[in-house]
Amino acid sequence: MLLKSTPPQQNTPPVPVPSARDTPESTPTWSRRMAVLMLGCVAVAAYTGLRMPSRWAVTLQAVSLQDGFHRRFLVGSVLRPFAAPTGYPYELYVAVSFVVLAALVTVLATLAVRTRKPLQRLLVIAFLLLPTGGYLFHEIGYFDQFLYLGLFGALWLLFRGKWIAASVTMAAMVLIHEITLVTVLPLFFLVAMRELPVRRALMAIAPTVVLGLMVLIVPGSESGAPARFERILIGTDFPLRPDALALFGRTQSDSYDYFDPWDIFVYLWPLMALAAVGMLVFARMGRRPMRLTALSIAAAIAPMALSVGGWDQERWAFLLIANVCVVLWLWLDDHGTHEVTTAQAGIILAVLLVASHVPLTFFDGYVPRPLTGEGLDVLWHELRSGVFFDTPRR
Repeated sequence: MLLKSTPPQQNTPPVPVPSARDTPESTPTWSRRMAVLMLGCVAVAAYTGLRMPSRWAVTLQAVSLQDGFHRRFLVGSVLRPFAAPTGYPYELYVAVSFVVLAALVTVLATLAVRTRKPLQRLLVIAFLLLPTGGYLFHEIGYFDQFLYLGLFGALWLLFRGKWIAASVTMAAMVLIHEITLVTVLPLFFLVAMRELPVRRALMAIAPTVVLGLMVLIVPGSESGAPARFERILIGTDFPLRPDALALFGRTQSDSYDYFDPWDIFVYLWPLMALAAVGMLVFARMGRRPMRLTALSIAAAIAPMALSVGGWDQERWAFLLIANVCVVLWLWLDDHGTHEVTTAQAGIILAVLLVASHVPLTFFDGYVPRPLTGEGLDVLWHELRSGVFFDTPRR
């Protein structure tokens, strides 16, 4: 991120600033050690939650615009030329899911290895070792991972001055899943407001907002499209979840027959309050501008809006924690290596520790693998016998 620097006083020679290659933290030995540490954290998270992509996830990956779907169709539309002629093989969606997950984890690990700020590194390590790490791997195949990978790609473009390409990338995300509007788009807007003039930042998010509203307004699919596509998939070996296709023929009011938004809100609000209050105290200690502080907190807690949209309360909690971590990373990027006070570091630690008490229950009857001999034996048996690679029951 951009850091402000104070020009040297008149008649005072500037103090030479060491380059990255001159710092002990950036030596090859340090990098190798950090890489090993990050691989260990990734291994623990993968052990805790990794499974094969669920039937629900791959069913949603298969829907396409060509088959009459108007939401969540981008991934399926891109894969359809490869899937349709080969009978929609499960292995194709498995490969895509693992590639996306691997790319996302690689981004996180690379950021942690390359940063010279210990608290940023600790933030990634905590995310992987807390229940969020196992949940990240358990969510393999879900569109959330596509969205955050797209966000990191858009930010990479934005930091290089390619704001139009970044805007197009974000607009594409809303065609993968409409929750883009309340998950990754607020984060993108936050960074755009930091990097661009206000008018250009608004222009950068405008395509995503307009396209997202259009996606929400139009019906989820053509009349009869879910039933037609279900008949197509039934004629193949595809691991279909019919209830996933039924989503596209259901209105939001119909969805309220399956969950109570108030219950979801009650589940999430302590986590939201913790994040908002903790970040506000952190910001006031650092005397951050109030406008930027308010925008940052709004981006962090934006996934709370999902409480009115669906019943996956643990998933919404995971996305809320993920957004908080991204905002904290950006805030830490604004500070020098030694500029964060002990009190501010304590606030971050407290937020992460309390967040670890949020029960992120897995889908489909799965549970986190325990770090015990019994858990290791079960996983080894599943891998050796091939059971791990079987198509999931749900």
